[in-house]
Amino acid sequence: MLAESLIKRDPHLVDNPAVAVFGLARGGVPVAWEVAAELHAPLDAFIIRKLGVPSSPELALGAVAFGGSPAINRDVVTQFRVTEQQLQQVVDTETRELTRREQTYRAGRPPLGMTGRIAILVDDGLATGSSMLAAIAAARTQKPDRLIVAVGVAPQSAISEIAPLVDDLVCVSTPTDFRAVGQWYERFDQVSDATVCKLLTTPTTQNR
Repeated sequence: MLAESLIKRDPHLVDNPAVAVFGLARGGVPVAWEVAAELHAPLDAFIIRKLGVPSSPELALGAVAFGGSPAINRDVVTQFRVTEQQLQQVVDTETRELTRREQTYRAGRPPLGMTGRIAILVDDGLATGSSMLAAIAAARTQKPDRLIVAVGVAPQSAISEIAPLVDDLVCVSTPTDFRAVGQWYERFDQVSDATVCKLLTTPTTQNR
């Protein structure tokens, strides 16, 4: 459905040698593989980690992407009284995990790179949008020709925050009763490192 929405928005994304698809690892990679296959475009992982509030790790206070600076939600930091020392500890821990995943997923392969490309950042959905904000900031440093965000589901508040930062944003559904990304998927299993590695080595198109 997401691929169909992208194609409807811009049919020239199909069979376009300038297009590359980047799935936010880990959960965005299975969705990105389907998008890349429909567009006949190459696929790579865009590695990112949520920064959790120390007292409530599932709650995001920001995110960090490989090769980029952390994106921090200072309102959440203030609300939950996270000290600068605690914040730095969280950033350091997640940065180490980013490095591990980079080595695991790539297995010596160079990153696809975004410079001069039409780069499509794909995730299963947006909740707070913090992960995508970090991804966009890191992606911009690579100077893509166009930067597109494509997600399955998101609240309108996240769409409104993200859309002005990119050249285009495509979202399949923006439900008014949004509570979590997983509620809008028939299956929302935890994506493993092994699944990411398998998808990254399963061809979506002939090498360009």
